[in-house]
Amino acid sequence: MTQQPLRDERRPANEGRRAAARNRAALVAAAREVYAESGLDAPLSAVARRAGVGQGVLYRHFPDRATVATAVLEENVRQIEQAAATDGAGLADVLGVLTWHQAESAAFVGMLHAKGAAGGSAVPPYAVALSVRVERALRVLLPARHPLAAEEGDLMIAVAMVSGAVTGAGRERRTHRALAAWRLLGVDVGPVRPFDDGTG
Repeated sequence: MTQQPLRDERRPANEGRRAAARNRAALVAAAREVYAESGLDAPLSAVARRAGVGQGVLYRHFPDRATVATAVLEENVRQIEQAAATDGAGLADVLGVLTWHQAESAAFVGMLHAKGAAGGSAVPPYAVALSVRVERALRVLLPARHPLAAEEGDLMIAVAMVSGAVTGAGRERRTHRALAAWRLLGVDVGPVRPFDDGTG
């Protein structure tokens, strides 16, 4: 004989969408950390482990590596676009934001190399698309007589060169190397910091 539950006994609420939203946020945060440390080639299993979820949950939210990377890198790119769109912003200011992201994330550095390597078949289309958005944001502020405006591809070649210099343990060291690279290129860079839209 099966016992019927009492009326005042309640089953735990099915959190459905709330749990899904929490899992997605945890996955993006975990991917940001893993990619910042290890770059875009880090295994997705490491992302799921860091988020505290199974790989099945990861694939429910992100069907492939490209969608995970895009979700993570979108915020980096959006900050650069917002900095460029700010009234009174100059190229040096936006390069300061760009440099902060370069020193912060190996994944962002990898994405910035995408446009320059676009002739190679191994470059994922999402990385090229995000890199193009960064170039557009910077190009809007590039004065005609600026050293990076001499030739069509010079701007992103310089960005890739600085990205290549961003090595070493610790954000402080990576920032120092990035600023040294910009200085050697003869390019002024504003304060190295994330973009603050005033809402945080």
